[in-house]
Amino acid sequence: MKRLFASTLVSLGLISGGVLAQGVDVPPFYAGVQSLPATGKLGTVIAREDVATAVPGAQAWRIAFLSSDVGERPTISTALVVAPQGEPPAGGRPIVVWAHGTTGTAQNCGPSQVLNPAQDLNEYFLVGGTSWTDFGIPGLTEMIVAGYTVIAPDYQGLGGGGTHQYAIAATQGRDAINAARAVASMGLSGGAKKAAIFGWSQGGGAVLGAASLADYIGQTGTAADGVEFVGFGAMAPQDVAVLIPPDALTEAGADKMIPGLAQQFSDNIFNFTHYAMSMWAMPAAFPDLKLTDIFTADGAKVIDEVFSKKCMHAGADTLNFAYADSYKTLLNPQPVNSLAWAKALVAASVAPVKPVAPVVIYWGTKDTVIDPVMGKLYQAQMCGLGGDVTRVQLEGEQSHFTTPGAATPLLLPWLKDRFAGTPSQNGCPVE
Repeated sequence: MKRLFASTLVSLGLISGGVLAQGVDVPPFYAGVQSLPATGKLGTVIAREDVATAVPGAQAWRIAFLSSDVGERPTISTALVVAPQGEPPAGGRPIVVWAHGTTGTAQNCGPSQVLNPAQDLNEYFLVGGTSWTDFGIPGLTEMIVAGYTVIAPDYQGLGGGGTHQYAIAATQGRDAINAARAVASMGLSGGAKKAAIFGWSQGGGAVLGAASLADYIGQTGTAADGVEFVGFGAMAPQDVAVLIPPDALTEAGADKMIPGLAQQFSDNIFNFTHYAMSMWAMPAAFPDLKLTDIFTADGAKVIDEVFSKKCMHAGADTLNFAYADSYKTLLNPQPVNSLAWAKALVAASVAPVKPVAPVVIYWGTKDTVIDPVMGKLYQAQMCGLGGDVTRVQLEGEQSHFTTPGAATPLLLPWLKDRFAGTPSQNGCPVE
């Protein structure tokens, strides 16, 4: 009888517990969200629940909101929202969107699902980390003191149903934009509609992707039209498109580039896992692609089994345990359909369009996960289009994982200036 009673409470979402959804256990809130239709205005909040937080003066919620992907197909994203307690002041509150780094690809990999998610960034990789994944928001406590409303989307596929389109900046950028619309539609920003997006790694790519989505930002008929993005902060961002040479968009060039990409990211199991997740995610966004284009038949089955059910670090451990040094045998020696993959990688990445507001990029000299040259080439491209892009080399020998901690103290005053309307000091190189 006790077991039956507990099960009933779990199913109703009255106590915590896992509910099987799309092959993995997720908390009841997310299982419920996955049964909802993705219909309505972009940014519409379709579900919410209170979340406890120890951040002084803060209140928090989990929400689900409507978004769309690179193909403009409707999606549902979940998120964590943290705002100062009480009603917004007369002038309203600025909106800050945090775009998180890699956590994985399964439905249970969204950072908002962890216990006590509403806290400052907690990195698993660093001494002092308390979980198996990264969660929390850099500078959250300070941003609440500053009077900002903060939202951290999980991205589509990380709790809201559907296949996560991992590292597709054009999709995650849309999620970040619609996250700001969601906050505005909730009334948490008051009458203010100024917003900024900052993010790290995968989320850094989302930041750059969002910055060039001028037409998407300018859409009307959303849950909160007229949100003005005043700045974009990218920590160790990715931009795949900027690395792809023009000749890669020919049959011969693509046949050379695609296997070269696999080779580049197969130097160790950690990097291979990132690569495999990226390739696993692509067919969800571009249906003309198949996993068997890139992986052997057996390899495709393994990759799908792992990344549909496991998050980043468990996935890497699984591949390491099962294949050790032979993980490259999962790859086709010569991929097929290479041109379609090359074109899709460009479409998935950052559009070659002038950013709608100033962009700042923070990078460390010891980053071996995402090559800082991506940020350098992005800056050259966008400055050539008339953009305002600054690159900041962080002091000391900062790795990929120490970048958020080193960059956040520099970013917060930069955001304050953007919200205040202070003119940006354009960091584009002077020729």
